[in-house]
Amino acid sequence: MSRYASGVRTAYGYSLWELTVHTGGGPADPDFGPNVWVFDPSTPAATIQNRLDTIFAQQHTNQFGDERYAVLFKPGSYTADAKLGFYTQVAGLGLSPGDVEITGHVRVEADWLQQGGDPGNKGNATQNFWRGAENLAVTPPAGQLCRWAAAQAAPYRRMHLKGRLQLWNGDDGWASGGLLADTKVDGLVESGSQQQFLTRNSEVGRWSGSVWNMVHVGSTGTPAQTFPDPPNTHIARTPVVREKPFLHVGETGEYAVFVPALRHDAVGTSWRGGAAAGSSISLRHFHIAKQGDTAATLNRALAAGSNLLVTPGVYHLDDTLRITRPGTVVLGLGLATLVPDTGLPVITADDVGGVKIAGLLIDAGPVNSPVLVEIGPAGSHARHAADPTSLHDLFFRVGGGATPAKATVSLRVNSDNVIGDHLWLWRADHGDQVGWTVNTAANGLVVNGDDVTMYGLSVEHYQQYETLWNGNGGRTYFYQNEFPYDPPDQASWTSGGDPGWAAYKVADSVTSHEAWGLGSYSYFDVNPAVVAARSFEVPDTPGVRLHHLVSVSLGGVGTIRHVVNDTGGQSDRAHQINYVPSYP
Repeated sequence: MSRYASGVRTAYGYSLWELTVHTGGGPADPDFGPNVWVFDPSTPAATIQNRLDTIFAQQHTNQFGDERYAVLFKPGSYTADAKLGFYTQVAGLGLSPGDVEITGHVRVEADWLQQGGDPGNKGNATQNFWRGAENLAVTPPAGQLCRWAAAQAAPYRRMHLKGRLQLWNGDDGWASGGLLADTKVDGLVESGSQQQFLTRNSEVGRWSGSVWNMVHVGSTGTPAQTFPDPPNTHIARTPVVREKPFLHVGETGEYAVFVPALRHDAVGTSWRGGAAAGSSISLRHFHIAKQGDTAATLNRALAAGSNLLVTPGVYHLDDTLRITRPGTVVLGLGLATLVPDTGLPVITADDVGGVKIAGLLIDAGPVNSPVLVEIGPAGSHARHAADPTSLHDLFFRVGGGATPAKATVSLRVNSDNVIGDHLWLWRADHGDQVGWTVNTAANGLVVNGDDVTMYGLSVEHYQQYETLWNGNGGRTYFYQNEFPYDPPDQASWTSGGDPGWAAYKVADSVTSHEAWGLGSYSYFDVNPAVVAARSFEVPDTPGVRLHHLVSVSLGGVGTIRHVVNDTGGQSDRAHQINYVPSYP
């Protein structure tokens, strides 16, 4: 059932009068299941705040729990303070951010994770993962700012903040993010201690701060190119991008999913002149998946030509979801999570154009999967430049939860022209079921297709090449990596004659590739004597060019001998940070 709050809170919870339970399934009255809350302007502010606070209290530190939630606001004006914990999405249901106006806050605080050796210092934001805010206009109370002290997999997307934004705890807290995309911030953005950050197609009043790798693509108000001192990368235009699809309510009250149009050489937000270009697909053309749906149910819907709207929950699958139709949309709400229980891939897509997969967490299962998601079968080479497949806010996890998890490759892209828009591929370095021989995972991303473009790519802790790029014409705008923390010894982690495996490997056969803003870090805490020969490894050919690279030995724990190939100084305890402005 979907829950629409329309009354007041009692001392004992929600009264029947307060909750109207809708069991219909039409586009104006969809059943989003028990983990989606939809509010409209007639809902009392106290009711909204109570629900937000209740969810936050449960999700505040619930890093590896199974609960998932989405809180959605119909067009109108609200007063609320939305604090986002794990696996929580807060989003507006308008066509433009200004259709939903919130006076108050939509925020992520760094207030629960210990930093360093002081148990009283909870300012650490480096594990504020898996949450998101979308499609809202927010006006903070007078004299106050908004804080988004978030790490990976926590997009601040399609937002209009009418004030000032802080990206860390505002004091001495650590932070490791992050993404602003298709967003306008009227005031100052303070990145503070954020180690790295991507701002794409956004408009900010002003920006301050830079640590190791700050990348700004197609954005205005952001710093000019100054890499490496300070390490700002500025790309004036985004060459080709499609924004993430999103759920909205039309003027007639019917729900639809808006699919933004492809943009070329884009600057600023997609909605700067009003509603963005694109098209809406009625919810009549979607199967609304709810926790408990089987792979067979979802595959029947896909085979019948339906798209999928995957509501919040954890879905255990005994078969692969197979996308065969061009233009298919698979959109998750509330960090909907798909788990393969039998070692099969979670999703495969045929070599067709226009597929959009967005808003999902892919969580490896107890039986090793050779690959978790595969776009196009092996050997795919149809051209899709006019209507590329795009992947948005797609996150992968191998380990960390209560059950074992293994996957050889997290994401394999065989099709040409695919666009990646904010991907985090993570072999867990903490949590349960974590260890060198426990949560095994060779590669995060393998790209075999040509002309594949990635914006905001983070790949961490895999045991061989973390990113392996075999296709030509590839482009990456912002790359963030940490080597695996846990090689027990050098013999267990070596590629041929070199110690370790490169974090970003462009195959020797590739003749054209270009990337901007690449960072790779070591923290070999299990055995600090472990060495990585280099962070980045590419063929020496004129068509392969890398710009703005950095290697960091975090706290001097472990050694990276070179930044790229045999260029760049050694990162170790004595000299922890090394930059290379361009290669070759």
